Amino acid sequence: MTGTQRGTGTAPSFPGVAARAHETDAAGRIHPASWQETADSGYLRMFHAPELGGTGADVLAQLEAMESLARACPATYWTATVSALLCAKLIARYSPASEHARLLEPVLSGEKLACFAIVERGAGSDAATLQTLVRPAGAPGEGYLISGEKSRIANAAEADLAVTVVRRHRPAEEGGPEWCLAFVDLHGPGVRRYDIPRMGLRGMPWGGIVFTDAHVAETDVVPVPFGELGGELSESMAWGWLLIAVAAVGIAESALDASVRHARERVSFGRPLMHMEGVQAQLADARVRIDAARTLARRALVEKAAGRPARDLIAMLKIYATEMAVDVTAAAVQIHGASGVTQGHEVERLYRDAQMNVIGGFTSNRLREVVAEGLGLGPAVYSPFDWLKPTGLGKVPVGFDGLREPAGSPS
Repeated sequence: MTGTQRGTGTAPSFPGVAARAHETDAAGRIHPASWQETADSGYLRMFHAPELGGTGADVLAQLEAMESLARACPATYWTATVSALLCAKLIARYSPASEHARLLEPVLSGEKLACFAIVERGAGSDAATLQTLVRPAGAPGEGYLISGEKSRIANAAEADLAVTVVRRHRPAEEGGPEWCLAFVDLHGPGVRRYDIPRMGLRGMPWGGIVFTDAHVAETDVVPVPFGELGGELSESMAWGWLLIAVAAVGIAESALDASVRHARERVSFGRPLMHMEGVQAQLADARVRIDAARTLARRALVEKAAGRPARDLIAMLKIYATEMAVDVTAAAVQIHGASGVTQGHEVERLYRDAQMNVIGGFTSNRLREVVAEGLGLGPAVYSPFDWLKPTGLGKVPVGFDGLREPAGSPS
C-alpha cells in the first residue's frame, strides 16, 4: 500500500454481486459467483504491497473499491474485507515473514476465508477478560493446543483460518507475554463451528468457534505484549473499525439512491414525493451526512495508510458513520411507506444491515470513551456508590403521608 491519495475513478462496480444481493440475504450465504467476481476483480489483493502478493493500490482507489462493494452487497463486502483487509493485515504484521506466503496467499486469492476471533460469550470486546487458552502440546517444537470458545465472529461459520486472540497458559513463576495471536487452521481436529441467526448481514457467515485442544504449529503462535493490546495491536484492529464505517457509508448511499428514485416515481396526493418539503429535507440531510462521513473516511484512510496513528480518528468515523447510516435507512423506510417495511424490499434489507454496523467491532458507547480518552480526559473509572439514597428514590411511597424507609433498612 502506498500513502498517495490519487483516485483511479475506475473502481469496480460489482454488477453481479449487486444483482444477487437479495438472494444472498434470503439464502443466508454468499453465492459462489459473487465470491468469484469479488476475487477476480482484484479486490482482495488491493490492500497489500506487491511483495506480499498484493497490488499496492493507492488509498483512494481502495476507498472507492470498498464503498463500491459495500453498496453492491454489504454482506459480501463484510465477508471479503474482514478476510482480506483486517485479518490479512494482522497476518502480515504479526506472523513470521517466513510464513507470509503460506498464510497470506490463499486469503488474497480468495481460495481461503479468514476470520478474526477475539470476542467470547462473556467478554464482548474486552480483551482483558478473554478466557481462551493456549498451552504447549508437549516438548519444545511440538506446537500448542488451544481450548476455549469464540462467539459472534464475522466469517466464523465458514472460515478456513482464524486469527485468534488467546491467553497464554503459564505457571506463576514463568514470565513473558500473557497474550498471543494464533493462526489456526479451522479444518483441523478439535475445532467445531456454528452459525448464529442474525438481524442483518445475513449473507455473512456469522457464528462461533469451539476449540477443544486444537493443535497449532509453533510458528503460528506469536506472543503479544499486553501493552500492545491497547497499542500496536489496537492500531491494527482499527482496520476493522474502518471497514465497518465504510460499510455504513455504502449502505447509506444505497438507501439514498433508492429513496431518490422512489420520490421521483411515487405520486401521492396529486404530486410526486420529490415535491414534498418534508421528503426533500430528509433527502438533503442524508446527502450532507453521507458526504461528511465519506470525507472523514478519506482522511482516516490516508492517515492509516501513511503509518500515522489513526485509532482515535477511525473511532470518531465509526461512531458517526454507523449511526448516520441507521438514521438514513430509517428515513428511507419512512419515505417508501408500507413497501419499506415489506420483507425482501431493498430498504428493509439495508435498514437491517445498518443496525449490525453500530454493534460490530466496538459499540458506539465504548468508542466514545476512546475518543474522550484521546481528549486527555483519561479512562472512564467506575466506583460503586449508592445513587438512590441521596435522591430519595430509595424510599417507599405511602399514599399521602409522605415517604418512609424500606422495611429492614438501616436508620
